[in-house]
Amino acid sequence: MMQGITKSYDGTQALRKVDFSAGSGEVHAIVGENGAGKSTLVKILTGAVQADTGQILLNGKPREIGSPLIGQRLGIRMVHQHVSLVPHLTVTENILLGDMPKRKLKWWINWPEAHCRAQKILEEIGFRGINVRKVVSRLSASQQQMVEIAKAVAVKPQVLIMDEPSAVLSQEELKRLFALIRDLKKKSVLILYISHRLDEVFEIADRVTVLKDGILMGTVRPQEIDKGSLIKMMIGRTLDEIFPHRPVRAGAEILTLKDLSLKGSFENISFSVAQGEIVGLYGLIGSGRTEVARCIFGADQPTSGDIRLNGRVVRPKSPHDALKAGIAMLTEDRIRDGLVLFLSIRDNVSLANFQLMSRLSILNRRRQNSLVRSKVQELRIRPPEIDRLVQTLSGGNQQKVVLAKWLLAQAKLLILDEPTRGVDVATKQEIYNIIKDLADSGMGILLISSEMPEILGMSDRALVMREGRLAGEFLRHEATEQNLLACAAGVIEKSRGE
Repeated sequence: MMQGITKSYDGTQALRKVDFSAGSGEVHAIVGENGAGKSTLVKILTGAVQADTGQILLNGKPREIGSPLIGQRLGIRMVHQHVSLVPHLTVTENILLGDMPKRKLKWWINWPEAHCRAQKILEEIGFRGINVRKVVSRLSASQQQMVEIAKAVAVKPQVLIMDEPSAVLSQEELKRLFALIRDLKKKSVLILYISHRLDEVFEIADRVTVLKDGILMGTVRPQEIDKGSLIKMMIGRTLDEIFPHRPVRAGAEILTLKDLSLKGSFENISFSVAQGEIVGLYGLIGSGRTEVARCIFGADQPTSGDIRLNGRVVRPKSPHDALKAGIAMLTEDRIRDGLVLFLSIRDNVSLANFQLMSRLSILNRRRQNSLVRSKVQELRIRPPEIDRLVQTLSGGNQQKVVLAKWLLAQAKLLILDEPTRGVDVATKQEIYNIIKDLADSGMGILLISSEMPEILGMSDRALVMREGRLAGEFLRHEATEQNLLACAAGVIEKSRGE
């Protein structure tokens, strides 16, 4: 139980006298917009942040949790949205960090036993197929998330906090995560589940607590409320139509791929993106979607095939080459690939186009400030302080900073890889309107997403990838959840016009 929790940062009130309670053996979801106070609340519970006022009671006893170490000793563990693993250590070392088995001579690690123990932990929680001897940095994003979960579960916590645990998981991996949560629930573990995906909340949660602007709006049971009403509690208004309406206005082809292949990832991919068109690219994790995008953007080099931009063959050797050709890409992982967290909003937005704000290689600070402020205002980045460090922003505002960077790059083709991952419903709607406006201005958009409603709601055409091949193409009126899922699963294949 948390009573009267209040916290402010530099005069900004993050939490205002929040009372929160949850019991053992309960799955309790915490929802709200970015900046609502969700992360601050659970960080106070773990000991990573100290409240200004209020108290924490565990099993009825007041507790002073002055650090994460104290929180861990009290049985509180957290699965972070952005994994907190040590990238240069192995899976085994990360899972058993601080508790490696020793041989008789205490300073020698018993590696066979350690690997066996880590493998057993992964298998027990349903996450098989991960090589425990592999260095974590070489794992996929979803595998790293599984290791992060295994690390938290390995110590048998009493309270397990999960912050957007499903963001990088496939549907099959999500099923395994939910099975694990239900198993932990039977063992009387309290699960605090933070997610922007309301479908998950309604499926797994026993109760849902809503925060808005640092204020507790209420706690409800999923069976007693519908999604529309829950969204209204979160943002203060209804969202009857989250996706903007727009007619299809495809112009001349900007991007054309012909039999593009990357050995071991995908082969013979052919499709096009036209001016003013939004083309959705859907597929299960591992289908090759992101790998195709990386080749277009010059981050990887295809083994065969052609990339044409405005009818001319291009072969970008690097992202720098792609930018010069007019191709920009918002990457799947904004923290790792899209932002420099210790730099300001101004510097991050400027990164892709310093030449626009320079003369004779000398930066014009006044012009830079003017250009960045215009994008901050246009995208409604909050707070609108261009000197503020990006690491202090909410996830949704960080994503807007990445978008602002690419808008300043003045690209002809914009690749968006999971553009709304980890952002709240209201921010999603803002991003969708930005994408619409970009398409209306004549930019070609390649939208990669694992969220089916996003593909269906935003795409003029939807492409489906499966096992490294293009398995289907659907016009807007043909694209349904049933068709796309069947195509992604290999039940049907469809070419345009069939």
